[in-house]
Amino acid sequence: MKQLIKFCLISVFISAFSGHTLSSSEEWVINDIRISGLQRVSAGSVFNVMPISVGDTVDEYDLQSTAKTIFKTGQFDDIQLGREANTLIISLTERPSIASIELDGNKALKTKDLLKGLDDAGLSEGQVFKRSIVNSLAIEIQRQYVSQGRYGAKVDVSTEDEPRNRVSLFIDIDEGEVAEIKSINIIGNNSFAEEDIKREFELKTGGWFSFFTSDNRYSREKLQGDIESLESYYKNRGYVEYNLNSSQVSVSSDKTGVFITLNISEGTTYDVNELKIVGDLPIEEDILKSLILIKTGERFNQFLVTETEEIFKNILGNEGYSFAEVRGVPDINTETGEVDLTFYVDPQQRTYVRRIIFKGNKRTHDVVLRREMRQMEGAWASNNLIENSKLRLERLGFFKEVESETIPVPGVNDQIDVEFSVEEEFSGSIGGSLGYGAYGLVLGLNYNENNAFGTGRAIGIGINDSTWQRSYSFSYGEPYFNIDGVSRGYSAYFRESDYGQFNIASYTSDSFGAGIQFGLPISDIERIGLNLNYDNTSIDTGSTPASQILAFTQSEGTKFEVFKTQFIWSKVTLNRGLFPTAGQSQSFALQVAVPGSSLTYSKLTYRHKYFKPIFDGRFVLGFRGEIGALEPYGDTEVAPFFEHYYAGGISSVRGFKQNTLGPRAIPSQFYLDNEGNPITGDDGNPILNPYSYYRDDRSIGGAYLIEGGFDFIFKLPFIEDQRSMRSSFFVDIGNVFSKDCGIDQSNINCSELDLGELRYSYGVGVTWITQLGPMSLAIAAPSNEGPLDETESFQFEIGTQF
Repeated sequence: MKQLIKFCLISVFISAFSGHTLSSSEEWVINDIRISGLQRVSAGSVFNVMPISVGDTVDEYDLQSTAKTIFKTGQFDDIQLGREANTLIISLTERPSIASIELDGNKALKTKDLLKGLDDAGLSEGQVFKRSIVNSLAIEIQRQYVSQGRYGAKVDVSTEDEPRNRVSLFIDIDEGEVAEIKSINIIGNNSFAEEDIKREFELKTGGWFSFFTSDNRYSREKLQGDIESLESYYKNRGYVEYNLNSSQVSVSSDKTGVFITLNISEGTTYDVNELKIVGDLPIEEDILKSLILIKTGERFNQFLVTETEEIFKNILGNEGYSFAEVRGVPDINTETGEVDLTFYVDPQQRTYVRRIIFKGNKRTHDVVLRREMRQMEGAWASNNLIENSKLRLERLGFFKEVESETIPVPGVNDQIDVEFSVEEEFSGSIGGSLGYGAYGLVLGLNYNENNAFGTGRAIGIGINDSTWQRSYSFSYGEPYFNIDGVSRGYSAYFRESDYGQFNIASYTSDSFGAGIQFGLPISDIERIGLNLNYDNTSIDTGSTPASQILAFTQSEGTKFEVFKTQFIWSKVTLNRGLFPTAGQSQSFALQVAVPGSSLTYSKLTYRHKYFKPIFDGRFVLGFRGEIGALEPYGDTEVAPFFEHYYAGGISSVRGFKQNTLGPRAIPSQFYLDNEGNPITGDDGNPILNPYSYYRDDRSIGGAYLIEGGFDFIFKLPFIEDQRSMRSSFFVDIGNVFSKDCGIDQSNINCSELDLGELRYSYGVGVTWITQLGPMSLAIAAPSNEGPLDETESFQFEIGTQF
């Protein structure tokens, strides 16, 4: 309306001006055109839209048409046309441009989301400012808040003129409070109790946990979801003619309460009489019929109909029919109370994949993503192959989120582009490190990266110094050593360790070694691996060695050169590499110190993780387990204690101190020399070790490990983005055991495999990943602890890079 008035005013002005200078019927030839008043808009853009030019013969009508055309560009507030001799003079007043947009007071809605909404409405920095939309702008923002249940939201928009014909916009927002649902009433439900129906709703009238779940906060989107749930509730139980007659949302006078009323017609129940498939079928009808989930004689169920539609679409999509349409339509017979169910299938055009596109991988090279693709360019499009490709990207552990989309190619009907959008995740650290964990202070200089320089390669360089170990290490892994997916890696290390500072029996060791690792995929979810390692270890038992360590060194010595081979099998169906929510992973590793080494032994370890979404994906149930066994063979009579398993700590059985479960060291009664002989005093008698009678708190580990637990994973309230965070209620189980427990060791937590000796704990834990490093904390209550077990109710690990 305002633009129409503007047109009229311009027309009146031109008519008046023309009447002053020439008659309405006078025609004249334009020899020149001059434009004044331009600041931001170029003269060329004005000339481009004008319907007249130099040399044209014009009259009053042509001038009016020219003014209207220029005004329609939306760039000008005022247009004046004049004539000097045969020169057309156009005087323009530009509309101001938007210099900046500032929002204040918005917390529930993100600034970027509000700015995007403004941009969609034509308001963004640099755009032309139209004063006519200021009021509609405030109304639109209020509408967004109303959809969130904030009926009391207020929006005030003000402007401030800036130099160079610019305007700054200031949007002040008072979000108000979210209205709480006071009642939800269903009218017309004769067959089912209202409370049974409302259990399917996401919106509630409030309860004990509403403070955390916010399920009593009104939201238009949630109400629409509940209305759909109500329809599903009836149609899944055979009520084909169910109908929502009306839905009413009333707001209290103070705008803090919402009253919802749903008026429905139930209809009656129907059974399935006949099943038919109609359409141009590229797949045999008998095959499709065998996939129909609902059977004749059964009660009609819309859920089974919808699932069947999706199965048909997926089957067709795997054959290249990406845009197949399937509709299950019931034909109602009110006299018999039955329906004939017909599935109409339209496969559409078979499609090829023209191009695969990656977006969001600012750091990771395209080739790293492309080699995970199972859908190939130039091949038939396949839903399964596209989904499998997406899943493989998620399992890399490089990305917070991966989304896939199929896009029709313009101008053709048999080609699509497949676009994968990724959001990259922090996958390593570089620089110095400072941390504190259950084993004390850690200082170091490290470069650890699973996606080094965006190549997908893993590189680790470490120089670390802690209260219990000094180490230097290097590792390199190439996941695609060749095009068949064979992986290869190298590693080398040097360590000086004082295990007495690590809650372990007191001894020191110097070790160095190197290894090479190979991996071979045998399917998309299974791999086998072979590792070859060399290790050189020297043990110093000190003057008060534990009797178990002394027995080993007297039998096997203190210096060892060991060549190890390790066979690994793994199977992974997890949906994500980081914090999975579905699927499982299994790994089996058998390490053997080969004959000819200083020691000969084998070490077998099996690990299993399982995740399953429950309660419609709002929670996840997780299980984890690990078992291990260490056995000597050949000439080695005693398994090396430095290869023992340990348990306890935040990454093991929470609630117990790090590495403190299982058998304890038996201190030597006397001080001993390097050969294990008692050190004598001036009187010739062995010098007694004064700590031998009470220092029984050092763990020696065990040759057998049982460890696992259950996690009830939930989202923390008030934290919006939890893709890099995991919180759970947990139950942990575990212990380590030995087969060499004599009668004299029964008082040092030493036991053979005995499920009754398993330790338990329960509590809550949180882990999250940041660019400053990982952080984990747990609050746990231990159970079934032994007399020597060391408990710890609060545990944490934190690392900081700088």
